[in-house]
Amino acid sequence: MTFTRTQIPDVVIIEPTIHGDNRGYFVETFRQDKLEKFLGYNINFCQDNESKSSYGVLRGLHYQLPPFAQTKLVRVIQGRVLDIAVDIRKNSPTFGQHIAVELSSENKRQLFIPRGFAHGFVVLDDDTIFAYKVDNYYSPECDRGIAFDDQDISIDWKVPYDKLKLSQKDTKQPLLKDTKDLFEFGVDYYA
Repeated sequence: MTFTRTQIPDVVIIEPTIHGDNRGYFVETFRQDKLEKFLGYNINFCQDNESKSSYGVLRGLHYQLPPFAQTKLVRVIQGRVLDIAVDIRKNSPTFGQHIAVELSSENKRQLFIPRGFAHGFVVLDDDTIFAYKVDNYYSPECDRGIAFDDQDISIDWKVPYDKLKLSQKDTKQPLLKDTKDLFEFGVDYYA
């Protein structure tokens, strides 16, 4: 298992070792001990989620506020997505910047997204199955979002605008500059 910090060092790409032969393959998709050793802090995932979507479905950009802030470890079981993490920690040197990583059933990459980031993805293949772990339960009261098409963030979703499929909720999210409920850089949200 290889861990690689991205241009925003708190966001990490995880690439598992794939053991394959003429029978198929075997892969460890999660090792808490290795992840915690790499990060230098503990993570306690408590829930696994899965969604199936068609080409052009865009989910995001979502996050939860404390005390229900969430860390996510995301991967694709079938198909492909473009996965996005946006730094929403005020006063961070990378505030408003994003990481975009293609995750697929072929490359088996995963993206670790810590608390303090908004997350979203767009589906690049029909019948894509997306799975993720979270370290806190869903809280409607703490649920927030940011506009997927915020020009200040400037995400290239790799899907033509007229092909995007969004929930009603995701078409009405505020711009980052208009969002009051954000995180603070330097605060330990894992304490």
